[in-house]
Formats: sequence, structure tokens, C-alpha cells
Amino acid sequence: MESFWSWETFWTMETLWTILGFLALGMFGSRFLIQWAASERAGHSVMPIGFWILSIAGGILLFSYSVYRFDWVFMVGQSTGLVVYFRNLYMIGRDRKRENRKLFSPGDFFRP
Repeated sequence: MESFWSWETFWTMETLWTILGFLALGMFGSRFLIQWAASERAGHSVMPIGFWILSIAGGILLFSYSVYRFDWVFMVGQSTGLVVYFRNLYMIGRDRKRENRKLFSPGDFFRP
């Protein structure tokens, strides 16, 4: 008698892409926790660098997932968002360069 579920049938490309999709959603969603924690720490609303880094990482993974699914609406939405996320990191880097500050250091993840 064949079992209903087995490891051999579980690990398919479809399963791996679904896991990647959920990982991407988790990464993308966690950026709001970073923003919330940084704002609470600062006492006012701020957008830390970690927010933009998680936006880019989650956006790239979600874009990859949308390409696999061949979902044009999802692809356009994620690609336009990525432009905004990269632009914000560029502007942060430009401002830091003007201020003669390091472009990025490990402690910056939670700081604006």
C-alpha cells in the first residue's frame, strides 16, 4: 500500500518555489518590524537602512517567484518597487558621503 505522503513527492520544484515565496514574504514583511522598532527607539517615525535592505532582498526574491509563476502583474509591481528601494539606498549613501560618514556599518541596520 502506497502512503499518502512521502519525502520523495514533497521535494519538488513546485514545493521549493513555494517555500522561497513564503521566505520572501516573511523577509519583506519583517521590514515593518524593523521600522517600528527603530521608530520606538527614536521616539518618532524613522526609516532605518535595514528597512531598505529587507525591502530589496524581499523584493528580489518575490520578483524571482513572480517570474517563476509568470505573473505579469506581480512582476511589474515588484520591479517598480525595487527601483524605489534602490533609489532610497542610493540617496542615503550619497548623503553619508557628503557628511564623510561610512556608507554602511553593521550597527546601521536599525538606524536611519
